[in-house]
Amino acid sequence: MLRCVTLATLLAATTLPAAAQLLRPFTAQTLRGELVVTQPPEVLLNRQPARLAPGARIRGADNLLLMSGAVAGQRLVVHYTLDLGGHLLNVWVLTPDELARQPWPTTPQQAATWAFDASTQTWSKP
Repeated sequence: MLRCVTLATLLAATTLPAAAQLLRPFTAQTLRGELVVTQPPEVLLNRQPARLAPGARIRGADNLLLMSGAVAGQRLVVHYTLDLGGHLLNVWVLTPDELARQPWPTTPQQAATWAFDASTQTWSKP
């Protein structure tokens, strides 16, 4: 019995780091911006007042969920999606590799005119 528990713990410890290194698939609706959580659910998105949607998810660079209060006051470069009401729904704090992917749209107008390749997670300007 002890061997089974030890083996399960060992397997979990070796697979978790590998899972954290997986590519995060962003969609064509995902925009890039700068986020500062002020007083949750109030935030500044690209230095403009915005609001987190009910049920909003903020994921760290390690893809684990972050509580909005834990990152309050920090200036973060993120990818984000909006709900139908224009509130922030999904937020991903960028890794250095994700940040290096240039260009990435910062406005819905740019996303509408640029071409997105989902397989390579890259944008191209017209």
